[in-house]
Amino acid sequence: MKKIMCSALTVFLVGSCGDKKESVKQEEIVITPNELHGAIDKVTEIMIHDIFSPPVASRIFAYPNIAAYEIIALESDNYLSLAGQVTDLTAIPKPEKDKPINYQLAALVAHMELSKQLIFSEQKMEKYRDSLYTIWEGKNPLLFNSSKDYGLTVADHISEWMGKDNYAQTRTMPKFTVNTDDPTRWQPTPPAYMEGIEPHWSKIRPFLIDSAEQFKPVPPPPFSMEKGSNFYKELKEVYDISKKIEKEGDSSEEIQIAQFWDCNPYVSVTRGHLMFATKKITPGAHWIGIVKIASRKTNSDFDKTVYAYTKTSMAIADAFISCWDEKYRSNLIRPETLINQNIDEDWKPVLQTPPFPEYTSGHSVVSGAASVALTDIFGDGFAFDDDTEVAYGLPVRSFDSFEEAADEAAISRMYGGIHYRAAVEVGVKQGRDLGEYIMNKVKMTPSPSMASNQD
Repeated sequence: MKKIMCSALTVFLVGSCGDKKESVKQEEIVITPNELHGAIDKVTEIMIHDIFSPPVASRIFAYPNIAAYEIIALESDNYLSLAGQVTDLTAIPKPEKDKPINYQLAALVAHMELSKQLIFSEQKMEKYRDSLYTIWEGKNPLLFNSSKDYGLTVADHISEWMGKDNYAQTRTMPKFTVNTDDPTRWQPTPPAYMEGIEPHWSKIRPFLIDSAEQFKPVPPPPFSMEKGSNFYKELKEVYDISKKIEKEGDSSEEIQIAQFWDCNPYVSVTRGHLMFATKKITPGAHWIGIVKIASRKTNSDFDKTVYAYTKTSMAIADAFISCWDEKYRSNLIRPETLINQNIDEDWKPVLQTPPFPEYTSGHSVVSGAASVALTDIFGDGFAFDDDTEVAYGLPVRSFDSFEEAADEAAISRMYGGIHYRAAVEVGVKQGRDLGEYIMNKVKMTPSPSMASNQD
């Protein structure tokens, strides 16, 4: 059995002057899942404020979770290290033998430190961190400081590995060039006409998939504006659904689904000469919110909560790498552009079109992958009430399984007028295939035979 840290105890410290001894009570420091949920909620809040793109947001979630998980795995018999499983990840340093360590505290310290490195508004993260530090240090200075130091040591180790994932290099690569001569290619869309974001995301080092193109989907239907072609039928389907929604108004089930799963951090609002952004969570952040819901419903302890966040965030991160690889390969034009050019020049989608190519649907791929990870962790037929969007003025939606939620998230993109059917259906399959591969590849809990050997 690995070392388990002590609970409340009383120690005697020798004063610096003479033989006088001072009795100092060292209280137990208990780290609960609520502190971890709070840290991740704070990161999400900051990412909304700083307006990170969906792919970048997935990276911000993944690395801190892995750092926390590796510390938990080092101390626990219930979890296995990701070193040697995740690309290029090596074993974290072990703590000094003579130092008392609260591993849950160290894990949260590492998580917050890496989160702080990955966002812009560092002071917001520091404020949350310092509020916890004050409580912990007041209870047990010796245990707090040694655990904090160890957490920071692990954060440095993960940070060094993180720095080699090609993210910094992609910041200096050329911007995406729009091909205005090809009617099949993506064009920037109103109202902001933003340039394509993260065109080089496929060059980011994956966590568990072999390469960005490993789950390359089938191509989209051949482009054709002939009315009998499959492509035109899908375009017209998007338009017809939007007209149906328009007639039904806000009572439409389709519009409620579309709005619930919008998750577009780039929504721009134009009023007269003014343009401003309404800030929302990303698709990955919505699924991270579902991890919290499932963890709380099952009363998962701190270690299992870290495990759930880590496994799901790695699936989400690799799903974005896979999806963005296809987006900038097929570089397909969005429905909004074609409908305005060929069917109705005044038409607007229910949701604002995000600034990147159409195929495949990012939310569909990510939802497929995340739902597989969550099913692997919490089981089939896991019913839950999704209140993730309540903070953004939307009501709770209920689901009988993670798979059902993923299917709804995928079809929401067509209801919203921003994707064709193929991007949705192929996208969710792409995500599920990727998710199944990851769940079969990564080993984070010991097999029954391993567990018996440890006993």
